[in-house]
Amino acid sequence: MSIETANSITASQVKDMFLYVGEKVIESKPLLTKIDSAIGDGDHGIGMSVGFTKAAENLKANEFTTVNDVFKTVGMSMISSMGGASGVIFGTMFVGGIKGLEPKTSLDLQLLASIYDKALEAIKLRGKADLGDKTMIDAFQPVVETLKVCANKNESLVEGLKQAEIAALQGVENTKDYVAKFGRAKSLGERAIGHQDAGATTVSIIIKSMKEWLEGQGNE
Repeated sequence: MSIETANSITASQVKDMFLYVGEKVIESKPLLTKIDSAIGDGDHGIGMSVGFTKAAENLKANEFTTVNDVFKTVGMSMISSMGGASGVIFGTMFVGGIKGLEPKTSLDLQLLASIYDKALEAIKLRGKADLGDKTMIDAFQPVVETLKVCANKNESLVEGLKQAEIAALQGVENTKDYVAKFGRAKSLGERAIGHQDAGATTVSIIIKSMKEWLEGQGNE
């Protein structure tokens, strides 16, 4: 599969991709803990590690014929194992966009953009946060907007994720300029300025890892 022209991947490949994503998020636990400890409760890295460990367990235990079921398995694993706001928000990143979606056997850029667009809406509805509130939305919304633009240009899946990774990193950088509106960081007021948001950082790691997995497929 050429990484530049890969337009879609099967449900089984989506499973493998998210197993890789989980490994990378778990590897990032010390970094996420350090970032969250600066202005938050310091437990974000632990929570994400728990969530993706459970997701990996459930993904490995099953074979998948639809993309929907892969996303649902990841999201429900996170919601059930993590608890708290992070579990719900990051679980919704995976389950929020597949509600009412007819079964899909492969994932292309158009579908990913659509799933994540609906997921963003669901996250905003649940968490009441918006762009500029120093949350994961500051990385996730630019990702969604970039994926939609690339999909409209008929870019390949990997090219869309490459552009989305750049948007996510810029979103993370932007969070350093914001006062937090949620969580423990909210009580810090302007003292939270200068620190990046842990949730936004996790989004950038997820997108980067998705891109890396696709590039790895192209080099096989």
